[in-house]
Amino acid sequence: MSTIFSQASYRATDPMRNLINDNGAILFVMSRFGIPLGFGDKTVGEICREMGVDTATFLAVANFTSGRKFDDGDISLAQLMEYLKRAHSWFLEFNLPAIRRKLIEAIDCSGKDEVALLILSFYDDYVAEVRRHMHHENSTVFAYVDSLMKGYLNRDYTIESFAARHTTRDSRLADKLAELKGVIVRYYPQEGNGDLLHSVLFDIINCESDIANHCLVEDTIFVPAVKRAEEALRVKGAGYGEESVPAEEVGAEQLSQREREIIRCVAKGMTSKEIADTLCLSVHTVTTHRRNIATKLQIHSPAGLTIYAIVNKLVSIDEIKSASRW
Repeated sequence: MSTIFSQASYRATDPMRNLINDNGAILFVMSRFGIPLGFGDKTVGEICREMGVDTATFLAVANFTSGRKFDDGDISLAQLMEYLKRAHSWFLEFNLPAIRRKLIEAIDCSGKDEVALLILSFYDDYVAEVRRHMHHENSTVFAYVDSLMKGYLNRDYTIESFAARHTTRDSRLADKLAELKGVIVRYYPQEGNGDLLHSVLFDIINCESDIANHCLVEDTIFVPAVKRAEEALRVKGAGYGEESVPAEEVGAEQLSQREREIIRCVAKGMTSKEIADTLCLSVHTVTTHRRNIATKLQIHSPAGLTIYAIVNKLVSIDEIKSASRW
Protein backbone atom coordinates (compact mmCIF):
# COMPACT_ATOMS: atom_id res chain seq x y z
CA MET A 1 0.00 0.00 0.00
CA SER A 2 1.35 3.45 -0.89
CA THR A 3 1.69 6.38 1.50
CA ILE A 4 -0.23 9.02 -0.49
CA PHE A 5 -2.33 9.75 2.59
CA SER A 6 0.14 8.39 5.19
CA GLN A 7 -2.34 7.04 7.74
CA ALA A 8 -4.72 9.98 7.61
CA SER A 9 -8.35 9.16 6.93
CA TYR A 10 -9.73 9.54 3.44
CA ARG A 11 -11.86 12.66 3.07
CA ALA A 12 -14.69 13.81 0.84
CA THR A 13 -12.31 16.29 -0.84
CA ASP A 14 -9.81 13.60 -1.90
CA PRO A 15 -9.82 12.58 -5.59
CA MET A 16 -11.36 9.12 -5.90
CA ARG A 17 -8.48 7.95 -8.12
CA ASN A 18 -6.09 8.55 -5.22
CA LEU A 19 -8.02 6.15 -3.03
CA ILE A 20 -7.75 3.45 -5.70
CA ASN A 21 -4.04 4.10 -6.16
CA ASP A 22 -3.61 3.78 -2.41
CA ASN A 23 -5.57 0.54 -2.08
CA GLY A 24 -6.93 -1.53 -4.95
CA ALA A 25 -9.58 -3.05 -2.67
CA ILE A 26 -11.39 0.31 -2.87
CA LEU A 27 -12.55 -0.86 -6.31
CA PHE A 28 -14.70 -3.48 -4.57
CA VAL A 29 -16.05 -0.86 -2.17
CA MET A 30 -16.99 1.38 -5.12
CA SER A 31 -18.66 -1.46 -6.99
CA ARG A 32 -20.72 -2.48 -3.96
CA PHE A 33 -21.93 1.09 -3.56
CA GLY A 34 -22.89 1.14 -7.26
CA ILE A 35 -20.19 3.64 -8.25
CA PRO A 36 -18.93 3.09 -11.83
CA LEU A 37 -15.50 3.89 -13.25
CA GLY A 38 -14.77 6.77 -15.63
CA PHE A 39 -14.99 9.56 -13.05
CA GLY A 40 -11.87 11.48 -14.11
CA ASP A 41 -10.38 13.66 -11.38
CA LYS A 42 -13.58 14.12 -9.38
CA THR A 43 -13.49 13.96 -5.60
CA VAL A 44 -15.12 11.35 -3.40
CA GLY A 45 -17.78 13.84 -2.36
CA GLU A 46 -18.57 14.89 -5.94
CA ILE A 47 -18.90 11.30 -7.14
CA CYS A 48 -21.04 10.23 -4.19
CA ARG A 49 -23.42 13.15 -4.71
CA GLU A 50 -23.75 12.38 -8.43
CA MET A 51 -24.44 8.68 -7.77
CA GLY A 52 -26.80 9.24 -4.82
CA VAL A 53 -24.40 7.54 -2.40
CA ASP A 54 -24.14 8.77 1.18
CA THR A 55 -20.60 10.16 1.43
CA ALA A 56 -20.21 9.43 5.16
CA THR A 57 -21.18 5.79 4.65
CA PHE A 58 -18.80 5.34 1.72
CA LEU A 59 -15.92 6.94 3.63
CA ALA A 60 -16.57 4.83 6.73
CA VAL A 61 -16.28 1.59 4.72
CA ALA A 62 -13.38 2.82 2.56
CA ASN A 63 -11.37 3.96 5.57
CA PHE A 64 -12.07 0.77 7.50
CA THR A 65 -11.10 -1.38 4.48
CA SER A 66 -7.78 0.48 4.26
CA GLY A 67 -7.04 0.18 7.97
CA ARG A 68 -7.55 3.88 8.62
CA LYS A 69 -9.49 5.71 11.29
CA PHE A 70 -13.16 5.81 10.32
CA ASP A 71 -16.22 7.69 11.55
CA ASP A 72 -19.44 5.67 11.55
CA GLY A 73 -21.49 8.06 13.65
CA ASP A 74 -23.48 9.53 10.78
CA ILE A 75 -23.81 6.70 8.28
CA SER A 76 -26.90 5.62 6.36
CA LEU A 77 -27.98 2.21 7.64
CA ALA A 78 -30.10 1.66 4.54
CA GLN A 79 -27.16 2.28 2.18
CA LEU A 80 -24.79 0.20 4.28
CA MET A 81 -27.24 -2.69 4.10
CA GLU A 82 -27.47 -2.35 0.30
CA TYR A 83 -23.66 -2.39 0.19
CA LEU A 84 -23.64 -5.68 2.12
CA LYS A 85 -26.32 -7.19 -0.14
CA ARG A 86 -24.29 -6.31 -3.24
CA ALA A 87 -21.25 -7.92 -1.64
CA HIS A 88 -23.25 -11.11 -1.10
CA SER A 89 -24.25 -11.12 -4.77
CA TRP A 90 -20.61 -10.64 -5.80
CA PHE A 91 -19.43 -13.63 -3.79
CA LEU A 92 -22.31 -16.00 -4.53
CA GLU A 93 -23.06 -15.17 -8.16
CA PHE A 94 -19.63 -14.29 -9.53
CA ASN A 95 -16.49 -14.74 -7.45
CA LEU A 96 -17.02 -18.17 -5.89
CA PRO A 97 -18.43 -19.78 -9.09
CA ALA A 98 -15.50 -18.32 -11.08
CA ILE A 99 -13.00 -19.85 -8.67
CA ARG A 100 -14.76 -23.21 -8.95
CA ARG A 101 -14.51 -23.18 -12.74
CA LYS A 102 -10.81 -22.36 -12.49
CA LEU A 103 -10.29 -25.07 -9.86
CA ILE A 104 -11.84 -27.69 -12.14
CA GLU A 105 -9.39 -26.68 -14.87
CA ALA A 106 -6.45 -26.90 -12.47
CA ILE A 107 -7.08 -30.36 -10.99
CA ASP A 108 -8.06 -33.73 -12.44
CA CYS A 109 -11.80 -34.10 -11.82
CA SER A 110 -12.22 -37.04 -14.20
CA GLY A 111 -12.94 -39.35 -11.26
CA LYS A 112 -9.58 -41.12 -11.25
CA ASP A 113 -7.95 -38.84 -8.68
CA GLU A 114 -9.61 -39.15 -5.27
CA VAL A 115 -7.62 -36.25 -3.82
CA ALA A 116 -8.85 -33.97 -6.61
CA LEU A 117 -12.45 -35.01 -5.98
CA LEU A 118 -12.01 -34.39 -2.26
CA ILE A 119 -10.61 -30.93 -2.96
CA LEU A 120 -13.58 -30.08 -5.20
CA SER A 121 -16.07 -31.47 -2.66
CA PHE A 122 -14.27 -29.56 0.07
CA TYR A 123 -14.60 -26.34 -1.92
CA ASP A 124 -18.27 -27.01 -2.67
CA ASP A 125 -18.93 -27.59 1.03
CA TYR A 126 -17.19 -24.31 1.86
CA VAL A 127 -19.28 -22.44 -0.72
CA ALA A 128 -22.44 -24.05 0.66
CA GLU A 129 -21.52 -22.78 4.12
CA VAL A 130 -20.91 -19.27 2.77
CA ARG A 131 -24.22 -19.43 0.94
CA ARG A 132 -26.11 -20.47 4.09
CA HIS A 133 -24.36 -17.72 6.03
CA MET A 134 -25.22 -15.00 3.53
CA HIS A 135 -28.76 -16.22 2.81
CA HIS A 136 -29.43 -16.12 6.55
CA GLU A 137 -28.32 -12.51 6.62
CA ASN A 138 -30.38 -11.62 3.54
CA SER A 139 -33.56 -13.32 4.71
CA THR A 140 -33.39 -12.79 8.47
CA VAL A 141 -30.98 -10.07 9.56
CA PHE A 142 -31.70 -7.61 6.76
CA ALA A 143 -35.45 -8.24 7.03
CA TYR A 144 -35.18 -7.39 10.72
CA VAL A 145 -33.28 -4.18 9.95
CA ASP A 146 -35.88 -3.25 7.34
CA SER A 147 -38.49 -3.55 10.09
CA LEU A 148 -36.39 -1.33 12.37
CA MET A 149 -36.16 1.32 9.69
CA LYS A 150 -39.98 1.23 9.43
CA GLY A 151 -40.10 1.99 13.16
CA TYR A 152 -40.77 -1.47 14.65
CA LEU A 153 -38.84 -3.53 17.20
CA ASN A 154 -39.08 -7.33 17.49
CA ARG A 155 -39.95 -9.05 20.77
CA ASP A 156 -37.96 -12.18 19.98
CA TYR A 157 -34.92 -10.86 18.13
CA THR A 158 -32.25 -8.16 18.36
CA ILE A 159 -29.06 -7.63 16.40
CA GLU A 160 -27.19 -9.06 19.39
CA SER A 161 -28.76 -12.43 18.51
CA PHE A 162 -26.92 -12.19 15.20
CA ALA A 163 -23.69 -10.68 16.57
CA ALA A 164 -23.31 -13.33 19.27
CA ARG A 165 -22.94 -16.08 16.66
CA HIS A 166 -21.49 -14.08 13.80
CA THR A 167 -17.92 -14.13 15.09
CA THR A 168 -18.14 -17.90 15.51
CA ARG A 169 -19.38 -18.27 11.93
CA ASP A 170 -16.56 -16.02 10.66
CA SER A 171 -14.01 -18.20 12.42
CA ARG A 172 -15.62 -21.36 11.03
CA LEU A 173 -15.52 -20.04 7.47
CA ALA A 174 -11.89 -18.96 7.84
CA ASP A 175 -10.97 -22.37 9.29
CA LYS A 176 -12.62 -24.17 6.40
CA LEU A 177 -10.75 -22.17 3.79
CA ALA A 178 -7.49 -22.64 5.69
CA GLU A 179 -8.13 -26.41 5.62
CA LEU A 180 -8.80 -26.28 1.88
CA LYS A 181 -5.56 -24.42 1.23
CA GLY A 182 -3.75 -26.95 3.39
CA VAL A 183 -5.16 -29.89 1.41
CA ILE A 184 -4.05 -28.36 -1.90
CA VAL A 185 -0.59 -27.41 -0.67
CA ARG A 186 0.13 -30.63 1.24
CA TYR A 187 -1.54 -33.36 -0.77
CA TYR A 188 -2.18 -32.40 -4.37
CA PRO A 189 0.73 -33.26 -6.68
CA GLN A 190 1.64 -30.51 -9.12
CA GLU A 191 1.10 -32.03 -12.53
CA GLY A 192 0.43 -30.48 -15.91
CA ASN A 193 -0.21 -26.75 -15.72
CA GLY A 194 1.23 -25.86 -12.32
CA ASP A 195 0.78 -22.17 -13.02
CA LEU A 196 -2.99 -22.62 -13.15
CA LEU A 197 -3.04 -24.40 -9.80
CA HIS A 198 -0.94 -21.65 -8.22
CA SER A 199 -3.23 -19.06 -9.79
CA VAL A 200 -6.43 -20.59 -8.38
CA LEU A 201 -4.80 -20.95 -4.96
CA PHE A 202 -3.93 -17.25 -5.12
CA ASP A 203 -7.57 -16.48 -6.04
CA ILE A 204 -8.77 -18.53 -3.04
CA ILE A 205 -6.43 -16.59 -0.74
CA ASN A 206 -7.69 -13.25 -2.11
CA CYS A 207 -11.30 -14.40 -1.73
CA GLU A 208 -10.58 -15.38 1.86
CA SER A 209 -9.23 -11.90 2.57
CA ASP A 210 -12.22 -10.24 0.88
CA ILE A 211 -14.76 -12.32 2.82
CA ALA A 212 -12.88 -11.68 6.08
CA ASN A 213 -12.99 -7.92 5.48
CA HIS A 214 -16.69 -8.14 4.56
CA CYS A 215 -17.46 -9.91 7.83
CA LEU A 216 -15.46 -7.34 9.79
CA VAL A 217 -17.44 -4.52 8.17
CA GLU A 218 -20.56 -6.26 9.45
CA ASP A 219 -19.12 -6.69 12.95
CA THR A 220 -17.49 -3.26 13.25
CA ILE A 221 -19.79 -0.89 11.35
CA PHE A 222 -23.12 -2.61 10.60
CA VAL A 223 -23.87 -4.20 14.00
CA PRO A 224 -23.12 -1.01 16.02
CA ALA A 225 -25.27 1.02 13.60
CA VAL A 226 -28.18 -1.40 14.08
CA LYS A 227 -27.75 -1.27 17.86
CA ARG A 228 -28.00 2.52 17.72
CA ALA A 229 -31.20 2.21 15.66
CA GLU A 230 -32.65 -0.24 18.19
CA GLU A 231 -31.82 2.03 21.11
CA ALA A 232 -33.33 5.06 19.36
CA LEU A 233 -36.60 3.15 18.89
CA ARG A 234 -36.61 2.00 22.52
CA VAL A 235 -36.13 5.58 23.70
CA LYS A 236 -38.91 6.64 21.38
CA GLY A 237 -41.19 3.94 22.77
CA ALA A 238 -41.71 2.26 19.41
CA GLY A 239 -44.09 -0.66 19.05
CA TYR A 240 -43.35 -4.25 18.07
CA GLY A 241 -43.81 -5.76 14.64
CA GLU A 242 -45.10 -9.25 13.89
CA GLU A 243 -42.08 -10.51 11.93
CA SER A 244 -40.77 -13.92 12.92
CA VAL A 245 -37.15 -14.94 12.80
CA PRO A 246 -36.14 -18.30 11.25
CA ALA A 247 -34.12 -20.69 13.38
CA GLU A 248 -30.33 -20.77 13.10
CA GLU A 249 -28.65 -23.51 11.11
CA VAL A 250 -27.25 -26.54 12.93
CA GLY A 251 -23.55 -26.55 13.72
CA ALA A 252 -21.22 -29.27 14.96
CA GLU A 253 -21.75 -28.08 18.52
CA GLN A 254 -25.44 -29.05 18.26
CA LEU A 255 -24.71 -32.69 17.49
CA SER A 256 -24.65 -35.21 20.33
CA GLN A 257 -21.37 -36.87 21.32
CA ARG A 258 -22.59 -40.16 19.85
CA GLU A 259 -23.51 -38.47 16.56
CA ARG A 260 -20.03 -36.93 16.34
CA GLU A 261 -18.48 -40.36 16.95
CA ILE A 262 -20.55 -41.87 14.16
CA ILE A 263 -19.60 -39.08 11.75
CA ARG A 264 -15.93 -39.75 12.57
CA CYS A 265 -16.41 -43.41 11.74
CA VAL A 266 -18.22 -42.65 8.47
CA ALA A 267 -15.42 -40.27 7.49
CA LYS A 268 -12.92 -43.08 8.04
CA GLY A 269 -14.80 -45.25 5.54
CA MET A 270 -16.49 -47.61 7.99
CA THR A 271 -19.77 -49.38 7.17
CA SER A 272 -22.75 -49.28 9.52
CA LYS A 273 -21.88 -52.83 10.66
CA GLU A 274 -18.28 -51.82 11.40
CA ILE A 275 -19.49 -48.71 13.25
CA ALA A 276 -21.89 -50.82 15.32
CA ASP A 277 -19.11 -53.24 16.26
CA THR A 278 -16.67 -50.44 17.12
CA LEU A 279 -19.13 -48.46 19.26
CA CYS A 280 -20.88 -51.53 20.77
CA LEU A 281 -24.24 -50.58 19.25
CA SER A 282 -26.79 -52.41 17.15
CA VAL A 283 -26.86 -51.78 13.41
CA HIS A 284 -30.41 -50.48 13.84
CA THR A 285 -29.20 -47.88 16.36
CA VAL A 286 -26.40 -46.77 14.05
CA THR A 287 -28.90 -46.47 11.18
CA THR A 288 -31.19 -44.33 13.36
CA HIS A 289 -28.30 -42.07 14.35
CA ARG A 290 -27.25 -41.66 10.72
CA ARG A 291 -30.81 -40.76 9.76
CA ASN A 292 -30.91 -38.14 12.52
CA ILE A 293 -27.53 -36.75 11.45
CA ALA A 294 -28.74 -36.43 7.85
CA THR A 295 -31.86 -34.60 9.04
CA LYS A 296 -29.90 -32.19 11.22
CA LEU A 297 -27.15 -31.42 8.73
CA GLN A 298 -29.02 -31.98 5.45
CA ILE A 299 -26.03 -34.08 4.35
CA HIS A 300 -26.97 -37.53 3.03
CA SER A 301 -23.80 -39.01 1.50
CA PRO A 302 -20.66 -40.46 3.12
CA ALA A 303 -18.57 -38.10 1.00
CA GLY A 304 -20.53 -35.12 2.27
CA LEU A 305 -20.16 -36.27 5.88
CA THR A 306 -16.44 -36.75 5.31
CA ILE A 307 -16.07 -33.16 4.18
CA TYR A 308 -18.23 -31.99 7.08
CA ALA A 309 -16.07 -33.96 9.54
CA ILE A 310 -12.86 -32.44 8.17
CA VAL A 311 -13.99 -28.82 8.08
CA ASN A 312 -15.53 -29.07 11.57
CA LYS A 313 -12.36 -30.74 12.92
CA LEU A 314 -14.05 -33.99 13.89
CA VAL A 315 -11.27 -35.81 12.03
CA SER A 316 -7.94 -34.72 10.61
CA ILE A 317 -6.75 -34.96 7.03
CA ASP A 318 -4.12 -37.47 8.18
CA GLU A 319 -6.80 -39.75 9.66
CA ILE A 320 -8.70 -39.69 6.37
CA LYS A 321 -5.55 -40.26 4.36
CA SER A 322 -4.70 -43.35 6.39
CA ALA A 323 -8.16 -44.87 5.91
CA SER A 324 -8.67 -47.76 3.50
CA ARG A 325 -10.35 -45.61 0.85
CA TRP A 326 -6.98 -43.99 0.24
